[in-house]
Amino acid sequence: MGFLNPRALRWKIAALAAAACCAVAAVIGVLVHNATAEHGRRAGEDRSAAQLRSAEQEFSRTGTRPAAADLGPERELPAPLRDKLAATHPSDAYALWYDQRPPNWYWMWAAVRVDGQVLSVRTDMSAEVRSLQLLDRSIVKAVLLALVFVVPLAALATEPVNRRLRHGARTARRIADGDLDARIEPSGRARDEITEMSAAMDAMAATLQRRLESEKRFTADVAHELRTPMMGLVTAAGLLPGHDEAADLVREEVARLRGLIDDLLEISRLDAGAEEARYDAVPLGELVTDVVRRGGTGAEVRFEAPGVVETDPRRVERIVTNLVANAHRHGAAPVVVTVAGSRISVRDHGPGFPADLLAHGPQRFRTESAERGHGHGLGLTIAVGQSAVLGARLTFANAPEGGALATLELADAP
Repeated sequence: MGFLNPRALRWKIAALAAAACCAVAAVIGVLVHNATAEHGRRAGEDRSAAQLRSAEQEFSRTGTRPAAADLGPERELPAPLRDKLAATHPSDAYALWYDQRPPNWYWMWAAVRVDGQVLSVRTDMSAEVRSLQLLDRSIVKAVLLALVFVVPLAALATEPVNRRLRHGARTARRIADGDLDARIEPSGRARDEITEMSAAMDAMAATLQRRLESEKRFTADVAHELRTPMMGLVTAAGLLPGHDEAADLVREEVARLRGLIDDLLEISRLDAGAEEARYDAVPLGELVTDVVRRGGTGAEVRFEAPGVVETDPRRVERIVTNLVANAHRHGAAPVVVTVAGSRISVRDHGPGFPADLLAHGPQRFRTESAERGHGHGLGLTIAVGQSAVLGARLTFANAPEGGALATLELADAP
């Protein structure tokens, strides 16, 4: 997973840290903003009240309008200030009102009745407003500056966690690819959920390995133990007199049983990793033609620039034989084998491969669906195992026009 991948865990954690930082900054910023605004409002009210007291004292001494105040009828006051003044209790000294109406914003008014008129003053609050705006900008800048450091630090701080998770993912892929000895082996220094998960995955892998090895040993032991009585059955079937229906049936079933045992032995060798390819220069077109001819299935062989390939002809023959036999057994005629360069494809015109086989590959002793016919399901499994020995790629798909399509891509000899 790339460092700049936005879906990576590190960036999700960094985004969470950034969101938490912004949330904390927003709460603190609102509290500081409100406290500062309230402090500035009170300071403006105190200045207006002091200015009005001074003007009232001057009016009492001189009987004339002070220079710093307005004197006139109540109707000349702004409507909100008149309402404030009307609601003022006679025992209250002054009526105060913060005028924030555009375009004459940021004035603190104070008014009092004197001799049937209203004495009023107003104080400019623009300095407090500018100070509050400067505070807001400073908070925003501080948050942005903090994010510049918090996000990269959060991303870097999660790197050890990401490294451990990537190691676990690589190990899981190795196990899925057949390396049953692979283990995560969590470090003993860390005691967290990832360590617990890694230990659980190692325990699961070890259990699966023991079960798979037990299954492989059982398959190999059964196949080997059956070989001796199988040879006796083959000999006895060959000694049956005549060719009546019962004798022919016995010979046919013995032949099927012998083929099944041979397949089981081959699978056991593939599972044990005892198979090793022997490479040689092979004219692929001639090899496939000979295999199909000797199979006697009547499959059609087509050529598209066949070439000479460095491969193991015996294993290619085994794969092609199984694919063609599977196409005839579970599909429908015509079966077409196409050789193009180092690629061999086998297509039938039956119902096609079932979805489960396309998703998970061939499975032993399963033919996946009734319409694909009956069988023990080992032919495709052996083909996949032999292609792995060759380092080739065997894929299964359904042709757009219908029918199953198996494609073998031979690799160059190592």
